[in-house]
Amino acid sequence: MEHDPAETAPEPEAPETFVVGDVHGHRAELVAALHTRGLVDPDGHWTGGPRHLWFLGDFVDRGPDGIGVIELVMTLAAQAAEAGGQVQTLLGNHEILLLGMHKFGDEEVPSDFGPRSFARSWEMNGGLRSDQDALTDAHVAWLTSRPVVALVGDDLLMHSDTTEYLFWGEDIETVNTTVSDILHSDDIVEWWELWRRMTTRYAFRGPAGEAAVDELLAAYGGTMVIHGHSVIADALGVPPALIDGPYEYAGGKALGIDAGLFVGGPCLITKIPWESTLWADEED
Repeated sequence: MEHDPAETAPEPEAPETFVVGDVHGHRAELVAALHTRGLVDPDGHWTGGPRHLWFLGDFVDRGPDGIGVIELVMTLAAQAAEAGGQVQTLLGNHEILLLGMHKFGDEEVPSDFGPRSFARSWEMNGGLRSDQDALTDAHVAWLTSRPVVALVGDDLLMHSDTTEYLFWGEDIETVNTTVSDILHSDDIVEWWELWRRMTTRYAFRGPAGEAAVDELLAAYGGTMVIHGHSVIADALGVPPALIDGPYEYAGGKALGIDAGLFVGGPCLITKIPWESTLWADEED
């Protein structure tokens, strides 16, 4: 009886996967950090081969070249696909703000809580006129086709450290479809609710933090939530420049990767699945 080599062939190794948090217009720092990981060359061209790279949103505002960051990521996505790799993107709250400003400007949002508009919030949250001026229909079409939640292996990826995603659906597909429908609508109230809920944070901190993570994991799957949005230095009470890695918390079920690039922190490129160090002292 002949031996079938396919029966004993080893499983192909999964490609290395990396995640990136909030870039906020700092294109040069992003390219340098990706180059250090071997994912791009010094000019920002993909060299990662079959590896996967996920961006968790907030490309724009507060930094010099948000649209340049978006264009870089769009280009890397095409180059990675040609090389057998992947570059994927989630939307952050600042993309919602950028798009809302572009679409609605200073139109007042109906509210019982006083004057509200995307223009006002955009100005208050580091919006740059240069980003709005450079925004094209192609950028808008690309951004509005991005998801807001993804499950990669056992890692649940999202931008914001909030449970508000559950407002849009009890499974990932429903959440992303609901958000997409909002972004392709002209309903300023729904747009505002999307922006407002995406700006909430800190749901995974404190005594109830682990339970909040568990609620999301039970609905969407995975064993760890990985997010940006909230600056690690703020949680630790240290200067951003001292941050040298992600922030693992909520009983090892949450990983914050926003090191505060726009306030002097590093651009973290984090390999996942994350190898926990939370219980290392207990195991020694």
